[in-house]
Amino acid sequence: MPLDAITLQALVAELRPQLVGLRIDKVQQPARDQVILLLRGNRRLLLNAGANAPRLQLTELLRDNPAEPPMFCMLLRKHLVGARVADMTQPPMERLVRIELDITDEFGRPGRRTLVLEAMGRRSNLILLDGDGRIIECMRRVDADLSAARQVLPGLFYQAPASGDRLPVIQETEEGFRARLAAANPERQLDAFLLDQYFGLSPLTARELAFRTTGETDSHLFGLGPAGEDRFWRELSDLIESVKENRFAPYCLWKDGRPVEFSAFAIRQYGSGMECVRCESFSQMLDRFYEVRERQERVRQKGADLIRTATTARDRLRRKLALQEKDYAQTQDRDQLRICGDLITANLYRMERGARTLTCENFYEADCPQVTVPLDPLLTPQQNAAKYYKRYSKAKTAERYLQEQMAIARRDLEYLESVLEEIAEAETEQDFTDIRGELRDAGFLRTQGKKGINRPAKPREFCTSSGFRVLVGRNNRQNDQLTTKTADHRDLWFHTQKIHGSHVILCTQGQEVDDETIVEAAKIAAWYSQARESGNVPVDYTQVKNVKKPSGARPGMVIYSTCRTVNVTPEEELVTRLSVRR
Repeated sequence: MPLDAITLQALVAELRPQLVGLRIDKVQQPARDQVILLLRGNRRLLLNAGANAPRLQLTELLRDNPAEPPMFCMLLRKHLVGARVADMTQPPMERLVRIELDITDEFGRPGRRTLVLEAMGRRSNLILLDGDGRIIECMRRVDADLSAARQVLPGLFYQAPASGDRLPVIQETEEGFRARLAAANPERQLDAFLLDQYFGLSPLTARELAFRTTGETDSHLFGLGPAGEDRFWRELSDLIESVKENRFAPYCLWKDGRPVEFSAFAIRQYGSGMECVRCESFSQMLDRFYEVRERQERVRQKGADLIRTATTARDRLRRKLALQEKDYAQTQDRDQLRICGDLITANLYRMERGARTLTCENFYEADCPQVTVPLDPLLTPQQNAAKYYKRYSKAKTAERYLQEQMAIARRDLEYLESVLEEIAEAETEQDFTDIRGELRDAGFLRTQGKKGINRPAKPREFCTSSGFRVLVGRNNRQNDQLTTKTADHRDLWFHTQKIHGSHVILCTQGQEVDDETIVEAAKIAAWYSQARESGNVPVDYTQVKNVKKPSGARPGMVIYSTCRTVNVTPEEELVTRLSVRR
């Protein structure tokens, strides 16, 4: 859900005492819509102006920065590095935060800068103001073509977005509420009525107030009655008092092991359908909520070209393989060509030049039935026979060639499917760089410009409950490195059975391994595979010495023997718990 005004107020109340007085040491822009201010005391303030996740929070998640910082980042560094946070404010019930910053210019004179975060969905923006309230620069420029009512451009005085005609919910009184209720359409649902009349409420909050009033989220105004109206006002007034007194608590709603909603107070409307978990802080709640979403977004943005390249190559190979299989099927009738040549040769005495057909007995079949052999009238009988023999020989050669080409195409198809799985699991900038290099080496990407220095990412590392080290390849080249170079021949190698996935190495150092460790390593292998969402995944494991890489095979492609199989269910919680943070 997007950040609503109430949760934003709770965030500001939490962050203000932690940040006021701190000095900005660094400014980073890991993504187009994200700016991170690194403050004294190892605090990382994230300002996100993305349409899908606008917010500000302290974050502990480390994000990769581009090699060349964007121009907006360079400008922020020029103005903000060395500045101190003077204040952090939010206009009542607005999704807008002002961060006031005290600066000292190059001549030692004190000054003021202001960062304005507008967390307003697709209209979100991050704006830098000077001491007079003029716009120095903004993340998104808004000219007259985009908005006739309000422009956001360098040099203009900043104007806050218009609030609209609805009443801020914290300004409501009992008399005003009952008047609005009496004038409203009785067919409206309670949550729709709240969203129509007030701003500052999210749909989730409106549904929760309806649920606490009637026990249902889709109840209508006509069903309230006098007692229901009293309950409705009590629930709304309790919320208003909580907002005025900053009585908030961070709650995250979980379903099937994934966060799906968050709120500044407990949510009851879902009952046992979701787990309402209280977090330590609002910043921690947002980190946990957006971690998976941001990873998916990085895959979408940074891996889009790789996905397009791999998908295009895969589809092209599929079409090519289909044509090869069609041609191969035609070669299976080649014996009929040889028979036609033999029949012509055996009946030369009966043929005349210019004939279009030869009707004769087929002595290759029982009872010698009559058959008609098509001829080229421009050729002699001998030349017609030679033509059929040549076509037979060509079909025989084509069969061997097509068998080889189809095997190569199927091998490349399997390889590209594994690359697409790698892209889906990629987490860092280096992961995408490694995959891009892999596709380039495999001939699916052209080399452009000078080849830069590539420092491959380290494999994912885990530690089992019994203390054994587990290594997981991030891509096919790393899979090869792990299996054929890094791993000891006594280590155990894990891979999902007949399913694309990462190579997983359980480093045993020659020690006996208990069943629990085997299961944990298998669950890690299942998680980093195409079967991540499955409930029962077969995972093969064997000693590394039993795994071989065929000559000429694509990266990551191996064969193995004498394996054992264990069926497991992938668990994100276990993978997270066993992960070794670097």
